[in-house]
Amino acid sequence: MSGIDISRLPRHIAVIMDGNGRWAKKKSLPRIFGHKQGVKTVKEIVKAAGSLGIKVLTLYAFSTENWKRPASEVDALFSLLLQFLKKEFDELSANGVKLRILGKVSELPAKVQSDLKKACDLTENNEGLQLNIALNYGARQELVECFKALCEKGITNPSEQDVSDFLYTKGLPDPDLLIRTSGEFRISNFLLWQIAYSEIYFTEKLWPDFTKEDLEQAVIEFQKRERRFGGV
Repeated sequence: MSGIDISRLPRHIAVIMDGNGRWAKKKSLPRIFGHKQGVKTVKEIVKAAGSLGIKVLTLYAFSTENWKRPASEVDALFSLLLQFLKKEFDELSANGVKLRILGKVSELPAKVQSDLKKACDLTENNEGLQLNIALNYGARQELVECFKALCEKGITNPSEQDVSDFLYTKGLPDPDLLIRTSGEFRISNFLLWQIAYSEIYFTEKLWPDFTKEDLEQAVIEFQKRERRFGGV
């Protein structure tokens, strides 16, 4: 944590976890091995964010576009998710982590829905790190659902706050820092409304190689930037 000003931490860090497949390919391994290693990185970064004092961490785990991947890979991803919840839940809960799922949960496999709901319900009153996992998430879909809800409520002249109140992230601060791994320079349909004024940090590191030191470096870089929000 050398060089980090604890009084100026980003409240909310969002992460596009990219590069699992390429990590495996570089090692001549099946893609699933990259995802398995990526889960280990998730555990390390969640722990590091909590220790650092970050209030909200949002991880982009599965997009609405990821259904286009081979069915075997999709099934393996959800299997890894359930294994993670089963193996790490007690430790996460003991550390005060509160879980929320962002995305269209109703389209996920029934077992996944059930286990996720149980985990979210059991951590609902925790007061530590707010951990958001974006599953079957797409920002355009989120905005369309938001606008439909506003119409159903008869809100014909919505304010920015009205829109925010109908997003998956209702009640949470917008991300101050967005991190994308693997050297790609895209947003990939992630939190399009919420990241309007986020600082963006790109790294060449593939997600399975991303460490707590890399997270700390991203925070240090964030603290070097001057955030003017359109002002002078």
